[in-house]
Amino acid sequence: MKQKSYQLITQSKQKLQAQFERIDNVALCNQQKVLNAFYEYGIELRHFYGTSGYGYDDVGRDALNKVFAKVFGTEDAIVTPRFTCGTHAISTTLFSLLKSGDSALSISGKVYDSLHGVIKGEGSLEEFGISFDCVDLIDGQFDFETIKYVLASRKIQMVYIQRSRGYDDRNALSIEQIEKACSFVKTISPDTFIMVDNCYGEFTAEKEPTEVGADVCVGSLIKNLGGGIAPTGGYVCGTQKLVNLVWRRFSTPTLLGEVGSFELGYRLFYQGLFLAPHTVAQALKTIYLFAQCLTDAGYDVTPSPDQIYGDIVLSVKLQDRVKLIDFCQAIQSQSPVDARAVPTPWAMPGYSDEVIMAAGCFVQGSSIELSCDGPMRPPFIAYLQGGVTFEHGIIACGAVLDRLI
Repeated sequence: MKQKSYQLITQSKQKLQAQFERIDNVALCNQQKVLNAFYEYGIELRHFYGTSGYGYDDVGRDALNKVFAKVFGTEDAIVTPRFTCGTHAISTTLFSLLKSGDSALSISGKVYDSLHGVIKGEGSLEEFGISFDCVDLIDGQFDFETIKYVLASRKIQMVYIQRSRGYDDRNALSIEQIEKACSFVKTISPDTFIMVDNCYGEFTAEKEPTEVGADVCVGSLIKNLGGGIAPTGGYVCGTQKLVNLVWRRFSTPTLLGEVGSFELGYRLFYQGLFLAPHTVAQALKTIYLFAQCLTDAGYDVTPSPDQIYGDIVLSVKLQDRVKLIDFCQAIQSQSPVDARAVPTPWAMPGYSDEVIMAAGCFVQGSSIELSCDGPMRPPFIAYLQGGVTFEHGIIACGAVLDRLI
């Protein structure tokens, strides 16, 4: 690390002490929440062992669902390695909760790129006669006037909220914003249920969306809640009625969650959840450090280092194709895995533009591990996320600063 980069990092760490203390307090709150759930359901070594075949009486699977439901303050949950990713869990939930003729309304703007084909196209909601409309945010805030108009003018079965920004240049939605939106929607249309895409946001605050009014929230286990060690999977937490509807589609209407084996066992999922509060805190400290250093170096970042982050993602406007490539290559060069690989833009499935990705992770594609990506389009934004140790974040930040300044 060059001397100038080292000095910038040292100064930034000093500026961020108040933010770091707040992050530690949130982590402590969430660690207590997880421990309480483990204690309530008496988690023992026997819960870590897998089953085969039908998986009848799979106590590890069933207890894991209960632990997640307790952490999220919900009636029920589905936590399974059979969800391939967050997009799979979200898509399954949408198809489970909506039927032909229903209408859904995203009140957080357009959905993440990989969900566009779920909304429209072959095999999409549209093909099944389900409408999905969007109300854009205004300066990062919900457009309550338009939301009220739409809810009052026609029947909306589902309101959808995407907590993180995807490839939009906006702040992630805070728990306070989500709570206000849930209350507003329920006041106007009490029968409308609220679904939250919770990816990247878990444990960044003391409460989850289902604790402030959302009926169901969905996410990935190779992001925050996997703690950096869960090998795959996703979750759905919500009311008993809605979770049962997801079980009916994910499994069958006659079997629900009574079957489903995973012979490799569940230790990594339990251990990942236990580690998640601390791991998320490490990721937050990492992206705050990047935010402060890059702001002081003259770059435009979202969110700014003086804001409270609603997820573990930082966007950096680089305004230059080459700088975006340099940024990602610097992150890759400091990765514990595949550090010698050189990221280049490519036509990634599910995205309309070429995407460059840096992800030298122990779990392929794990976004809680330090990684970076971005679409190759102006203003050439790098989306940085994760970092399971702050020490690694410091080293990687130094590598980026060495290249950019």
